[in-house]
Amino acid sequence: MIIIKLVVTLLLLATVFATSEGTSFIYNGFRSANLAIDGVSSLLSDGLLRLTSGTKQQKGHAFYSEPIAFVKNSSFSTSFVFAIRSEYPTLSGHGIAFVISSTKTLPGALPSQFLGLFNETNNGHPTNHVLAVELDTIQNSEFEDINDNHVGIDINGLNSVKSAPAGYYADGSQFQNLSLISGLPMQVWLDYDGGKNQISVTLAPINVKKPETPLLTLSHDLSRILRRSSYVGFSSSTGSISTSHYILGWSFKLNGKAENLVITELPKLPQLADGKNEQSMILLVGMPLISVCLIFLLSLSVVHFIKRKKKFSEMLEDWEQDYGPHRFKYKDLYIATKGFREELLLGSGGFGRVYKGIMPISKIEVAVKRVSHESRQGMREFVAEIVSIGRLRHRNLVPLLGYCRRKGELLLVYDFMPNGSLDKYLYNQPRVTLNWTQRFRIIKGIASGLCYLHEEWEQVVVHRDIKASNILLDSELNGRLGDFGLARLCDHGSDPQTTHVVGTLGYLAPEQTRIRKATTSSDVFAFGAFTLEVVCGRRPIEQGGGSDGVVLVDWVYGFFRRGEIVEAKDQNLPMGREYREGEVELALKLGLLCSNSEPLRRPNMRQVVQYLNGDVPLPDLSSLISSSSSSGLTFGHRQETHHDSAMSFPSSIDGSFSQSSSIAESLLSGGR
Repeated sequence: MIIIKLVVTLLLLATVFATSEGTSFIYNGFRSANLAIDGVSSLLSDGLLRLTSGTKQQKGHAFYSEPIAFVKNSSFSTSFVFAIRSEYPTLSGHGIAFVISSTKTLPGALPSQFLGLFNETNNGHPTNHVLAVELDTIQNSEFEDINDNHVGIDINGLNSVKSAPAGYYADGSQFQNLSLISGLPMQVWLDYDGGKNQISVTLAPINVKKPETPLLTLSHDLSRILRRSSYVGFSSSTGSISTSHYILGWSFKLNGKAENLVITELPKLPQLADGKNEQSMILLVGMPLISVCLIFLLSLSVVHFIKRKKKFSEMLEDWEQDYGPHRFKYKDLYIATKGFREELLLGSGGFGRVYKGIMPISKIEVAVKRVSHESRQGMREFVAEIVSIGRLRHRNLVPLLGYCRRKGELLLVYDFMPNGSLDKYLYNQPRVTLNWTQRFRIIKGIASGLCYLHEEWEQVVVHRDIKASNILLDSELNGRLGDFGLARLCDHGSDPQTTHVVGTLGYLAPEQTRIRKATTSSDVFAFGAFTLEVVCGRRPIEQGGGSDGVVLVDWVYGFFRRGEIVEAKDQNLPMGREYREGEVELALKLGLLCSNSEPLRRPNMRQVVQYLNGDVPLPDLSSLISSSSSSGLTFGHRQETHHDSAMSFPSSIDGSFSQSSSIAESLLSGGR
């Protein structure tokens, strides 16, 4: 017994001694690193740690293989050099995070906005026991309230406890901005003082020594967060833009200062592709060796060059030099779409035809929309607004990558959404029927995207054409709102002496036929029609046997009056374990609430998001039944019964539809 006690005592003393000495390691490159990697991560032969490699919607992890013993008042210090390279120079997704976690496998973690750390269920849960420093290249408005390109300190979730734009304090005072997706290597220092419970994060270019002033400081006791046995490492994820994330070197020490990395010993990043050399080689190979052939070929080349230049000619004015990174060459778009072949046509509508394309050098899949824009009036403001909209960043918006201006048309370049538009999953006997979880996620996603457009971006953006055919689905069937702001932009090319209502019948708010102006409230009305459309699997107005069509909001309201609103759901909706009747009822009632014919009685999109997330209870609609008989207004998609509202209005930007006014009960108009 005495011997056993002695052995236990010696083991405890050895543990305490090891902890006080502290674990430390340094990797100036990872040729012989003791790492555990998973996902798409890999160790390259030159010593580079590549967390992701030109991938989309993927994640990668790399952890030090041995656990670290974090005890109360433990301090630690680490530094690493990273680089992020995107296929597209102004876009990326989603970033890198340094992680301390109780496990090195991170089960159930998702890519994209979750950075390979968490998922929808466990994000923010106190049992995670995770500390992360994120280098985020895209805004995740569900988790963050700041713009992209920032550094944040995360505890147990992706809603950063503290964050700041990426940069450093030169000479201890002047702040210098940094672009995390510049492709250039940068160094991060993370220090935690266990005695003072203080975290500091510092960022700088690789050729700048550690600044005296940290980018971030936070007072927090990590002994309540970190488990006694935890792992240190990195997590990275990509979104819809192909991106590569690299770690060049890493140093760590427990209870002491991490050893400085030797910058000259770090592995080199891969060279960027250069298409100019390849073009030069083609020209050299094509040089004729005989003078007669040279003259003949030169003549043919001149003729071909003139024809080709005319074929690919574009308008380029001096003021467009400011928008260089956002302008695509018509030649590249022509090659990408194989000359705008019909077999690559994705769809057509009031704004133009859309083609699938693959960019010739970067191999990025894009969607190219050809928009007619004959008027030169306001073109400079028009292009400026396109570039401004191209800065919108939200996971539920289709990214606008740039534009091309040629003759009488404008070409807009978007990120390609592989699963097409939502309407093909709702109507005409679709091959794939969306379950309730997928539909509700789409509704919540579009609500979040609209809230971002209305309230969270630096300007208010009114969409003006929300409908199922403008909702595109990415590879994971997440809903993304497309054509945002396009209707308003196209107005710039119209005759200033005329006005017209832009939108689609069934989604137009009633006040638009009077004031001829779209507002955030009219967007809410359209969102209400869209929500009912997704839940019921029916169009807002369906042509019936009579003179009037079947109006969806009236039809749903009939079920509501009878106390059977859930019965209005799509009869093809699978009734498996994903089905949740409470969410179906919430969505249907919210659709009716947003369809109120009085704009002031509609919720704003922030309230809609709160209702959908269950943060705020939905208002009680039952009291409206008793007031229905006294209402003199119809639902919003029809005209009011007043004589000055009985008019025709377009169903889209290039068509019209005449709907006679009729009297129907409108419980959501508020009664009298």
